[in-house]
Amino acid sequence: MTQNTQVPLRPVVYLLGPAFVASIAYVDPGNVAANVSAGAQYGFLLLWVIVVANVMAGLVQYLSAKLGLVTGRTLPEAVGDNTRKPTRIAYWLQAELVAMATDLAEVVGGAIALHLLFGLPLLVGGIITGVVSILLLLIQDRRGQGMFERVITGLLLVVAIGFLASLFVETPDPRQVAAGLIPRFDGSESVLLATAMLGATVMPHAVYLHSGLARDRHGHPDAGPRRRGLLRATRVDVTLAMVVAGAVNLSMLLVAAVNLQGRDDTDSIEGAFGAVRDTLGPTIALFFAIGLLASGLASTSVGAYAGAMIMHGLLRVSVPILVRRVVTLIPALVVLGVGFDPSRALVLSQVVLSFGIPFALIPLIRLTSDTALMGADANHRVTSVLGWLVAAVITLLNVVLIYLTVSG
Repeated sequence: MTQNTQVPLRPVVYLLGPAFVASIAYVDPGNVAANVSAGAQYGFLLLWVIVVANVMAGLVQYLSAKLGLVTGRTLPEAVGDNTRKPTRIAYWLQAELVAMATDLAEVVGGAIALHLLFGLPLLVGGIITGVVSILLLLIQDRRGQGMFERVITGLLLVVAIGFLASLFVETPDPRQVAAGLIPRFDGSESVLLATAMLGATVMPHAVYLHSGLARDRHGHPDAGPRRRGLLRATRVDVTLAMVVAGAVNLSMLLVAAVNLQGRDDTDSIEGAFGAVRDTLGPTIALFFAIGLLASGLASTSVGAYAGAMIMHGLLRVSVPILVRRVVTLIPALVVLGVGFDPSRALVLSQVVLSFGIPFALIPLIRLTSDTALMGADANHRVTSVLGWLVAAVITLLNVVLIYLTVSG
């Protein structure tokens, strides 16, 4: 019998982390605006949308992590290996545009939070958000991925506390919550809002990033017990991270449903903050703003990290991540500096993100279903069917969202 010389797996708790970094994409400032608006307009009606969205996102994030573990390549690297140079450059351009749109939304969200907390001008808030994100990326550069994961996970917990705190002030009726888990609509406007919530769920940069996070954290184990153990740990990691992200998103909608329903001033983050302050008091509003700030800081750092990984994977070019951070800050600072409506900027950034969804999901499902690439760890037929269904639904919803946003 051949002796297994590989290092034994550590307990599962020590293997968690990559999914928590990727899950920051699901509690970014864009989610805050959409969820609060849904609760304020329709109460508990669209709770089920958040649950469905998180289940779909969990499947996608697991497949991304599995690709990194099994092949030892990130999703951008795997795509680059299978395309010619002109196609690879075109693919990188759309991915880069998506990464910049992501960064725009997150820097704007951080700037709004600093404005709400300290009254800072939005441009100053954007600069501070950028500087803090550079410091967070320095942690990754100097202290390694493990420390970066712990810092981002800590910020995720701050986000969770910031938005969950209000539930202890005014607890929702369990019967209304249960009723909100039954899929249904109330007119065309609720369909539009549900489409926006579902269609903007899976962020392309998080899909690209998770493959690299899992690979860099766990390496590229050979087929066998160790790989199977790491894949099991990855499923636990993704499940727990999506439960946390889902709970945060549910809390946003529940708070709005209980306290803000019927108000007409919640169509922007600033309006939602004012409504929370008026109904729940300044302390809960403070928690809200702190949660928003942590969301913006963490998500913009993760977005910059993803952008560097995308460039390296597709172009085989390594630009220092701090240089990228400074360059990609420019569009967001220009938007804030010229006085463009920040809420409108968030909406437009989501439209740009929507264009990138198919370019991330379709290669992911195809690659993880390829037995020549994945071997025995290729997707089960049922998993492939579910993956293609999720990709089709999210892509279709994003097309609808783009059309409705542009035509409106």
